Amino acid sequence: MEGVDLNYITMFPAEIFQRMVQFREFEASELGMKFLVSTRQLEKPPFVAIPVFPSRSFRHSAIYVNVDSGIREPRDLVGKRIGEPFAYGHDAAIWARGILQDHYGVPVDGATYVTGRLDADRSRDFAPFKPRNGIRIVGIQPHQSLDALLESGEIDALYSGIVPPSFLRGGKKVRRLFGDFESVERAYFAQTGIFPIMHSVGLRADVYEANRWLAQALFKAFSESKQRALDYYAAQESSMLRLLMTPWMAGLRERNRELFGPDHMPYGLEKNRKTLGTFLRYHHEQGLSETLLAPEQLFAPETIVEYANFKPPAGI
Repeated sequence: MEGVDLNYITMFPAEIFQRMVQFREFEASELGMKFLVSTRQLEKPPFVAIPVFPSRSFRHSAIYVNVDSGIREPRDLVGKRIGEPFAYGHDAAIWARGILQDHYGVPVDGATYVTGRLDADRSRDFAPFKPRNGIRIVGIQPHQSLDALLESGEIDALYSGIVPPSFLRGGKKVRRLFGDFESVERAYFAQTGIFPIMHSVGLRADVYEANRWLAQALFKAFSESKQRALDYYAAQESSMLRLLMTPWMAGLRERNRELFGPDHMPYGLEKNRKTLGTFLRYHHEQGLSETLLAPEQLFAPETIVEYANFKPPAGI
């Protein structure tokens, strides 16, 4: 990385977020959009972001229902008890709620949200940002899990970026709300141009203020890394597809290129302005931010300026 002898560690994102938000352990780290936007509301925001987005995912597929709940279509979610792992307002649920309200007429305040651990292997007590009044939230008991409650019918639905174990086991009581979710999500992108952003990268504010050049250096490093990956996939496509051992992967990649173009995960503010603005609106409408931010307010100014594409002569 330009100007930096980089030291990095890898771990599960939820652990990264807690250690960064609660203890400021790292100079820079991946951050969930919920945490980035919530901390930007503080009197002295502790982080500034760079417009790179290492995690994106469509979220129609993150909505699960109990088969006996009477939920056949999205509007049937109104008045139901809906589980949300850990705490109200994780990124997958923010997108799911917003999409349901915008495109299916399911109001954010039209359900009761039930929060707690997903299952015995996934629990967390870190929930530093509380929604404003008007959102009905209840917690489960320490011995309970949302997965078990969904399977038993004690909750009607679940918004979760992690696939519930009861569904993975092939049980008969849990299904996705959108069975053919790929077709629905492709149609959503064709209509909106939005590929939902889950995570960005945050730079600790004190580090940034002492070394403003770091923001652009990080942005360049992530951009170059992504381009190298795209170039590698293009050069190794035939052999890579054989190694993946996934049937019809070549056809999937061709359909994706047709829908998204050559780069399905663009970096930078302007190419993501609509997606970012939509998330910021959802964050605000769902009671997670008092102020509706503009996308520019998230990022270091140095990373949203277009610089000359200059390459030095060979040998310099």
